[in-house]
Amino acid sequence: MPAAISLLNLVPEDKKTPVNRILLKLLDKILAIHQLDDLYTKHNLHGLDKTTFAKSLLDGLNLQLDGIHQLQQSIPKTGPVVLASNHPFGGIEGVILAWAIEQVRPDIKVMANQGLKIFPELEDYFIFTNPLSENDPKNAPSIRACLGHVKKGGALLIFPAGRVSYYHSDTQRIADHDWNRLVAMLTNRAKAQYVPIFIGGQNSKLFYQLGRIYYRLRMLRLPRELVNKQDQRIALTTGVTVQAKYLSEVDDLGVQTELMRAITYLLDPAYSQDWPADTVVEMQPIAEPISEQSILAEVAALPVEQHLLDHKDLAVYFGFQHQMPNTVHEIARLREIVFREHNEGSGEPIDTDKFDATYTHLFVMKKETGQIIGAYRMGQTDKLLADGNLDNLYLNRMFNFGSDFVNRQQPCLEMGRSFLIPEYQKSFLGLFILWRGIGAFVCKYPQYKVLYGTVSISKLYDIRSAGIIEKATVTPTNKVVAHKPFAYEFNPEFNDFAQHHGLKNMVTPLLKSLEPDGKDVPILLKHYQKMGAVFHCLGIDAQFNDTPGLLLTVELPKSPEKLLKLYLGDRWQQYKDQQI
Repeated sequence: MPAAISLLNLVPEDKKTPVNRILLKLLDKILAIHQLDDLYTKHNLHGLDKTTFAKSLLDGLNLQLDGIHQLQQSIPKTGPVVLASNHPFGGIEGVILAWAIEQVRPDIKVMANQGLKIFPELEDYFIFTNPLSENDPKNAPSIRACLGHVKKGGALLIFPAGRVSYYHSDTQRIADHDWNRLVAMLTNRAKAQYVPIFIGGQNSKLFYQLGRIYYRLRMLRLPRELVNKQDQRIALTTGVTVQAKYLSEVDDLGVQTELMRAITYLLDPAYSQDWPADTVVEMQPIAEPISEQSILAEVAALPVEQHLLDHKDLAVYFGFQHQMPNTVHEIARLREIVFREHNEGSGEPIDTDKFDATYTHLFVMKKETGQIIGAYRMGQTDKLLADGNLDNLYLNRMFNFGSDFVNRQQPCLEMGRSFLIPEYQKSFLGLFILWRGIGAFVCKYPQYKVLYGTVSISKLYDIRSAGIIEKATVTPTNKVVAHKPFAYEFNPEFNDFAQHHGLKNMVTPLLKSLEPDGKDVPILLKHYQKMGAVFHCLGIDAQFNDTPGLLLTVELPKSPEKLLKLYLGDRWQQYKDQQI
């Protein structure tokens, strides 16, 4: 007859006195361990191999599991990997994850509480430790075993809280305990890939009430909590695998650990939402291209002072729609092509509006062929606001500019509608030559000391990524507000982390955990950060398929000297020192 499931199995032979046997059997009844034994007997679980046992236990409890396929698709098939999860139930989630992960990674090991020795069939999954005593010297062999396993290319699952989630009186929330730094240490030292997992759900109200009386009482309740999960639906949400090098950019091991915990709560589907439906649903065919001969003819007719510079086979000019209607039409056509790639297109044959007629167009073209490779649309605010009408500014549609915002205080350039054709988007040359053009323009017109504009956050990003970028970059101000602010509510555990640490140096690992294609911070945003930009608010551009735009200002004379030299050339010091 197979051995019964009992606390007696956890006691050394020399401690199994008659009195202890009676007391432990009584505890089996009180703690509902006898119900686990009934579950064993009913479903013939005794003596099964670990995989069959885990699946049979889950089937016996009739658990409905959501997110298993997503988890398995997210796990790297080879190489060292650390998987970490919150710990909402205190037992069954370990069985669920071990069984699901094993189907992809047969080498899975689980760093587990000694209490799980009550399931001898599962013992081969586990590397046991004592999570309630982080400094217990008896944990050292377990830690070495975990590190060795991952360094050899193995997969390790860890519940870094070390204990089941509980009610926190200070926040009045049910959440994990602080995570053990071991999760960051293992990931870093093994140079492992990291897979964050969030498991939704809670234990019974009585479980948390007992924990508020005395924290160890909730431990005594865990066997009953496992049994009462019968017939429940449990949802798993898995983040994108993150390379250790991105996490280790946070050089404080404690903060890195808190970041890894925050990533898990960032995945909480209770706080997940999709972008609102696109306002542009039908795309008309792109307009036919303008002949390059027409463009070359218009450019040749521009005044010589509107030729800003040459670089290899490229030339940079600026002009106005009335001077070069065909060129501006081609710029608008190319804008539409590029913006559609980022889900920002107008849906019209070209991307144009009334501001094309009043704004300055700075563009880069190939000198020999007339092919346009990129452009910026610039608003010279001293001219546009000469009559005091803010409606002359495109961005007035998105933002309410206060009287003390810089564009109402001094001449500025409102920068927008920037693009590079696809073959130049990933090259240094494209952005460099555009900014060399901007540098040449401001040296010619040094009254423009401040640039302002928006960086679009494409809706191809996860909506949480846009919220992260906002939290990481925006410096609150009362000088300008968005007419339609971006709004996203994060899990409060994530909010607490962001408020305590800020997200300035953590955007990349956060985005890497959300973006399946590995997207990072937009290139243009990174560029503005290097220029010393101040970011004011994130608003929705109703004229641009409801795309979020991050409003920024750059005070050019205060930009880093090496960048002023790069973009303004020999005239950088003169520009910087000149008072207008």
